[in-house]
Amino acid sequence: MSIVESCQVLTAGYSFHRKPFYSNQPDGIKNYLFRLQTDGRCKARINGKMTRIEAGDLLLFSPTEPYELDIHSELNSMGEQIVESGDYHIFFGGSWVDEWWNHHKRPNRIKVQLSEALLGLFRQLVIEQRRMSNPYPEISSYYIRILCLEFDRMLSEHPIATHHNYLAYQIKNYIEENASSNFKLDDVSSHVGISVSRAVHLFKETFDTSIMQYTLDIRLNMARERIIFSPMSLEQAAESSGFANYTYFHRVFRSRFGMSPKEFRVIHREQL
Repeated sequence: MSIVESCQVLTAGYSFHRKPFYSNQPDGIKNYLFRLQTDGRCKARINGKMTRIEAGDLLLFSPTEPYELDIHSELNSMGEQIVESGDYHIFFGGSWVDEWWNHHKRPNRIKVQLSEALLGLFRQLVIEQRRMSNPYPEISSYYIRILCLEFDRMLSEHPIATHHNYLAYQIKNYIEENASSNFKLDDVSSHVGISVSRAVHLFKETFDTSIMQYTLDIRLNMARERIIFSPMSLEQAAESSGFANYTYFHRVFRSRFGMSPKEFRVIHREQL
């Protein structure tokens, strides 16, 4: 069986609704469905109850599960009735997906960070499905596999869906995406809309490390990879990994890896 047959994307698209929309399929949707709410709000049936769905809610339904979606008008801050709901949706199936689905019990909804990495996966699947002539359909098959496994990873990182650890994971994602830039704690706390002290406490409580220590760990790993594999000078590798001061970088690098950046490069390049 080919990769396309074992894991196939049937349709993929993006919708933005400014008019009410309602869909009710009590016998299921015949295929698996990923639906990522990116803008606005709607309601969907989750565990037998119509539930408010907001930006950052990722829904997953199997072929036999009832599916009901209700996009209706709501009051905005000006007291006006408006309809606003945007989402990516992907219908897919295949034997690999069946095996993946049956391997673990998964919820219909998890709260996720709308990171560029996650949105990029959805966008790429939409682009692949729009191609009029596509001699490489297996590309979509690999993308949907990545998305399925990414769903599992996000689920493992959110064992208990609470507002607190959701904010902590937003902070974590921000650090991972911006570690190479010289951001401050104010930038992190502003990103999630809380105070610096609250952000520091939540992150420490959730991950048992500080924001700055986690940032340092990521920057050191980035620098290590660039020292080994890139043609950059040691100073360029440090700067591009978020270290503005080479003396400081040299000190923390030696403390972490037990040797200077120069010694590290010589030893590891000899092993390539």
